[in-house]
Amino acid sequence: MGIGFSIAKKLVANGANVNLFARTESKLKDARGSLEPLRIHSTQMINTRSLDVTDDEMTGSILSEEVKSFGVPDVLINCAGRAIPRKFEDVSYQQFDDTMKINLYGCRNTIAALLPYMKEKGGLIVNTSSIAGTIGVFGYTDYSASKFALVGFSEALRSEVKANDIDVVVLCPPDTDTPGFQNENLTKPTETRALSEGASLMTADDVADVFFKELPRNKFIIVPGISGKFSVLMKRLFPGLVASIIDRQIKKVSSP
Repeated sequence: MGIGFSIAKKLVANGANVNLFARTESKLKDARGSLEPLRIHSTQMINTRSLDVTDDEMTGSILSEEVKSFGVPDVLINCAGRAIPRKFEDVSYQQFDDTMKINLYGCRNTIAALLPYMKEKGGLIVNTSSIAGTIGVFGYTDYSASKFALVGFSEALRSEVKANDIDVVVLCPPDTDTPGFQNENLTKPTETRALSEGASLMTADDVADVFFKELPRNKFIIVPGISGKFSVLMKRLFPGLVASIIDRQIKKVSSP
């Protein structure tokens, strides 16, 4: 399963009550079955419910119901996302629109639904972006657009809600071995594959471990993995150099 499930495992193993949302009922059933044995006390709650976060009205209605049943969450973790790498001319309007709705609007919708409640007592909002939300990557025009936008959205939101004792954190994982990543490999252009070959592949559990290790350090952006941290730092300090390195890698495999 994905990064969200790995984070949920660590939360449950540390005694937290967890409420999981996804579109597919069968995946939720499997996730709950895997989480149940990790509980450390009998009163610990593990709840699941089907939800399409791209539907603003549904999201508002269902999350309001969950607050009434289970209380205001201390932590909101947004992990819904998808990528279908293709060259821009092969990305349809529908694909671009769907990617933005899932990766960006999905976060907007859950936060819009829960923020009025969270303002009452404070808390933490975690939005999952990507290394591709800090460095534009060949073949990811729609994905990078959504993930860059999510970083900017999160930074602005963080400033707004700080007075309400709410912190906003962005998790920017590198390539991670998940079902979503396997799906990405089905459509990756040759140039995208070449760029990916030079990057290390993390497991979802490793990403979750780094997230919890670095969370107390009061960082706005958490980047798991040494290579990911190095890439983000180099892009910030030497953007021209990073662009030239990427261009050379692409040129080696591009058709004349």
